[in-house]
Amino acid sequence: MQSKDLVQLAEQFGSPLYVYDAEKIQSQYNRLTKAFSKVNKLRINYAMKALSNVAILQLLREMGSGLDTVSIQEVLLGLHAGYEPDKIFYTPNGVSLEEIEEVNAMGVQINIDNLSILEQFGTKHPNVPVCIRINPHVMAGGNANISVGHIDSKFGISVHQLPHLVRIVENTKMNIVGIHMHTGSDILDIEVFLYAAEILFDAAKNFKNLEFLDFGSGFKVPYKKDDIETNIEELGKKLSKRFNAFCTEYGKELTLIFEPGKFLVSEAGFFLAKVNVVKQTTSTVFAGIDSGFNHLIRPMFYGSQHHIENISHPKGKERFYSVVGYICETDTFANNRKIAEIKEGDILSFRNAGAYCFSMASNYNSRYKPAEVLWMNGEGHLIRAHETFEDILKNQIPLPVAVTTS
Repeated sequence: MQSKDLVQLAEQFGSPLYVYDAEKIQSQYNRLTKAFSKVNKLRINYAMKALSNVAILQLLREMGSGLDTVSIQEVLLGLHAGYEPDKIFYTPNGVSLEEIEEVNAMGVQINIDNLSILEQFGTKHPNVPVCIRINPHVMAGGNANISVGHIDSKFGISVHQLPHLVRIVENTKMNIVGIHMHTGSDILDIEVFLYAAEILFDAAKNFKNLEFLDFGSGFKVPYKKDDIETNIEELGKKLSKRFNAFCTEYGKELTLIFEPGKFLVSEAGFFLAKVNVVKQTTSTVFAGIDSGFNHLIRPMFYGSQHHIENISHPKGKERFYSVVGYICETDTFANNRKIAEIKEGDILSFRNAGAYCFSMASNYNSRYKPAEVLWMNGEGHLIRAHETFEDILKNQIPLPVAVTTS
């Protein structure tokens, strides 16, 4: 996409605005499948928590993707978007047995990540195909909040609890068809990924009826020019060779599953916001925009970096700005960032806004959530309208008049 296209979309649909480039999503999907083309049975399950708009789900479904879901609501969205139940993978954390049973009744693949629920579910439903999430105790990820495979993580069943796990499976006669792991996000060193994969291979030897191994995801994408990223091609070459060798050892051709979210949609996303005010203080020049962490919380939550451009005047002389929001708390998107000279009314574009951006948006300060647009075949298609005051009031129930006047 060109800057002029983004400016036009901001004028057409208003700001703040999320824009997603369909072509980039498609190219990332194709890049991943090509990297693992040596694997006969490969399945990509899009981790929809990254961006769950139904139009995005439909786009990926048309490409052949399955879905990775973490809640019953995501399962329902996937079904609504046209996915067949057997294309949906459900990996919850800390949910009730009742929710798992409700999802199971929909025909979705269940992935269980704790011994208590595993034993309860296996006792009641021994014939249901189940996947088990293993915690490999491998520290990986760009931030403590997105590192989920370490020893203190709430996610998964500890690899050190395998004997207990196997005993539950043997006692209940459960049908274990898959083993799963996910170490965290923003993995740079593919050797760490390969090391964790070996732990999964060793765990898999304890189960004789497996159909697939799910390696999660967590591939790092570049956040700025010349930024480093996961070398998918090298990982594909090395892991494919090792996976195929394991299948030979196991005596059966298994399916290799990945569940990328950020890798598929992050770079496709742009967040557009208008500059309300340029404010000079004794030490800082603030560019205050018509948004805040209610729309894009990642810089405040994870310390994530989003490259910011002044797409209204991209050729202007660069100056240092702190880009801040309009929320009644400190919501700083960038400190002393070099950006082409900003004037009030300019449109700023935040890169890498496709993953965990709109999906983590809120109505804090009673602000509306922004619209979403899909850029496809040279046109902008509105896939979510801007919220209105009616949306804020929806589901709120005022006190009866008799109560307020008594």
